[in-house]
Amino acid sequence: MNARLNMPASPNPLSQQVLRTDASGMPLEWIDYKEAVTLYCLGQVAYAFGSRLYELHGGINARSGRQTIIEVNSILATQGCSGNPGSLRGDYVPPLNNETLFRRDAHLCMYCGGRFPANQLSRDHVRPFCQGGRDVWNNVVAACRRCNNSKASCTPEQAGIQLLAVPFTPTYAEYIYLKGRRVLADQMEYLLAHFPRTSPLHARIQRFRQ
Repeated sequence: MNARLNMPASPNPLSQQVLRTDASGMPLEWIDYKEAVTLYCLGQVAYAFGSRLYELHGGINARSGRQTIIEVNSILATQGCSGNPGSLRGDYVPPLNNETLFRRDAHLCMYCGGRFPANQLSRDHVRPFCQGGRDVWNNVVAACRRCNNSKASCTPEQAGIQLLAVPFTPTYAEYIYLKGRRVLADQMEYLLAHFPRTSPLHARIQRFRQ
């Protein structure tokens, strides 16, 4: 099946991810265009909305003589109950890794407030391991290497520096946003609607969208 694109040209337009939800609209995961087409072919798409990303052209139908065309939107709702672990388990904690941590903290050093590329940030443990701290979302922040080295094996209070924001564990919807590579405006608005009202991500996203 060949793809005709209905989106602005980019270095690799087929890399744009599609947001998959369940039939009730709960966000589930990011999928690529091939996975989206498979869902259509299996009859698992309940409805689609958002912007149109791709128009994919397949073979000719022997009965109708018409070419198969599948349009893929930026958000697809699929049949069935939610596979969202955040809905099924109240104690769900997403896996912790530096990529999503740095995105949670908007690539800001949580000590000096500077914004840095990922290769200039590090994972700092607010309460260090040597003082009983753990490697969990609520005890880690993004920190530039200078601040991390300056803080060393101390707490912020002991090092005489201030923590600019309290670390938090993302919900499942927040974690999906953090995992997105190039989140489109309609996808972002949809995910924002599923964030807790008190989520710090509302302010951080708004700040860097302006």
